[in-house]
Amino acid sequence: MTIRDKLQAALKDAMRAKEADRLSTLRLINAAVKDRDIAARAEGEEVVPDADILAVLGRMVKQRQESARVYEEGGRTDLAAKERAEIRVIEDFLPRQLSPAEVEQAIDNAIAETGATSLRDMGRVMAHLKAEYTGQMDFGAAGAQLKARLG
Repeated sequence: MTIRDKLQAALKDAMRAKEADRLSTLRLINAAVKDRDIAARAEGEEVVPDADILAVLGRMVKQRQESARVYEEGGRTDLAAKERAEIRVIEDFLPRQLSPAEVEQAIDNAIAETGATSLRDMGRVMAHLKAEYTGQMDFGAAGAQLKARLG
């Protein structure tokens, strides 16, 4: 079952159960995926792969985390709680996040498999990580760790 199929099934279930908040978030996810579909068609792609959908979901989570942080700093805990609730719904469709130890191991494996020895090889290692672990790790943090290892 593809992520797209899971989203559609969850949307129908939320409608049947009359879960307004979950339904609203699922509609936001569908809108973001459709936007990606439109952009892909402009690039000549027929179908957006699950990896691209996972990337969209990952961006949505990051946006909401930042919004929740800003709301809390501004004293709006009600809006921060709403953002966190949306994060939980989005994360239902993302694969399990790797622990810090698992991220380090994945970086070690990627360095070994690509034969990276210096910072010039960083792009190749990051491409390898993104191909294998899309949606499972924060690539910004992984890039910093990788740079420290190769630098």
